[in-house]
Amino acid sequence: MPDSSLYLALDQGGHSTRAFAFNHAGQIVAQAKYNTHVSSPQNDWVEQDPRELIDSVHAVVAAVKQQLGAQCHKVRSAGIATQRSNVICWNKSTGDPLSTIINWQDRRAHQWIQQFQAQSEDVHKKTGLLLTAHYGASKLHWCLKHLESVRQAYANKQLAWGPMAGFLNFSITKERRHLVDPVNASRTLLMNLAERNWDKELLTLFSVPEEPLPHCVPNRFDYGTLDVADWNVPVQVMTGDQSAALYAFGMPKENAVYINMGTGAFLQKPSMNRVVYSPRLLSSIVWHDSEQSHYVVECTVNGAGSALTQVEQELHMDARYVEDNVNHWLQTADDPPLFLNGVSGLGAPYWVPDFPSRFVGEGDDWKKIVAVAESILFLINVNLHALRAATGNNIQQVVVSGGLSVVNALCQRMADLTATAIYRPQQCEATARGTAYLLAGCPQNWPEGINGVWFYPQENSLLRRRFQRWQEEMQQALSSFPSNLCR
Repeated sequence: MPDSSLYLALDQGGHSTRAFAFNHAGQIVAQAKYNTHVSSPQNDWVEQDPRELIDSVHAVVAAVKQQLGAQCHKVRSAGIATQRSNVICWNKSTGDPLSTIINWQDRRAHQWIQQFQAQSEDVHKKTGLLLTAHYGASKLHWCLKHLESVRQAYANKQLAWGPMAGFLNFSITKERRHLVDPVNASRTLLMNLAERNWDKELLTLFSVPEEPLPHCVPNRFDYGTLDVADWNVPVQVMTGDQSAALYAFGMPKENAVYINMGTGAFLQKPSMNRVVYSPRLLSSIVWHDSEQSHYVVECTVNGAGSALTQVEQELHMDARYVEDNVNHWLQTADDPPLFLNGVSGLGAPYWVPDFPSRFVGEGDDWKKIVAVAESILFLINVNLHALRAATGNNIQQVVVSGGLSVVNALCQRMADLTATAIYRPQQCEATARGTAYLLAGCPQNWPEGINGVWFYPQENSLLRRRFQRWQEEMQQALSSFPSNLCR
């Protein structure tokens, strides 16, 4: 008899919360979406409302339950996948938020964290991460120094803080356990990658007290029982969005690079049970249970969808209009300007937090949108070269997912520029599908989505010449930033 089990995947992303029920064949049986808001009250600040976040989870879970109807009893377990570097402070007795959710794009403390440059190599080797304000340590320190509510709760031994995933689980489960998985914990700059636990030397270095932090447990764990919509489903997986996406189509392959293109673009090259260290790239844990641990070499392009959104707003262009036309524009523009893309900070492999974005050359507004889209591809190409150098050049294909991957012309240009075959699976809800695969116990017969689309490299000399010009402009701009790693 076929397995009739269903799995509930909660995907809390940059601009929405979504819930999906998947069957054992990796097919979506029910789904719901709730749009959430991201605010930027000051330059470099990016925040979300924690109460809206919890409300959004209740809304999507209730909607999926209603869609399933009599099939609700088939849901065996639930999993939570969130943005990894978001942090929040809350009262551990009442659950009341004591801060906003400080988003991974937030860089309010990037000046403060620069004082630790002398320790940056040690931090990198311990955590796998570069020393930047995108990660949680500087955000938590800022909260303790600047928020009276946080200071008071800490003095009264009522403070809980840490990755947003821990707050979400605390808020939507009956047991209200203060737990976090190693994927989300690792994005704080406070977890020792080898030990998968808080590192006392790093806690001391960044002046972050350990007591309010959640207990580190494996990705597969008894996180509690869902306390939403009268639905008693055990929560058995917690992980990060990009890490879950890696497993959307089964066990990841070591000869592939996986690129999830949403608010940011994240490139992951599996090294499976080995930690591979590269001075300019990230080493990330993507899964840990009682039997195994999996790792990747990772690159981040901070300004992907967020760069398009920012430029759309600056040009007063309607987002839906851009979405409907960007594929055509990419196919027809042969002389767009260049865009030096430092939106949300310039990530791998340069690591310049305050790099100023700007256009080089002139063009109509629609051509500027093309320039921004091409800048994402150019940054991806630079990082693919870095991944090849770091991991031995055994990259045979690239698998793409995420909202931007639905743009055919973008995928074709990626193939042309990188001279690599690009595969876009039919089901692009990678984070949710990967969460379901992990919930199902990583079944060997998990469908890989073979009905996807391949984009094969074609000759595109104009694009290659623009990439060469873009590299020259970037190097010239980077020469004024002595801290960047590729000068």
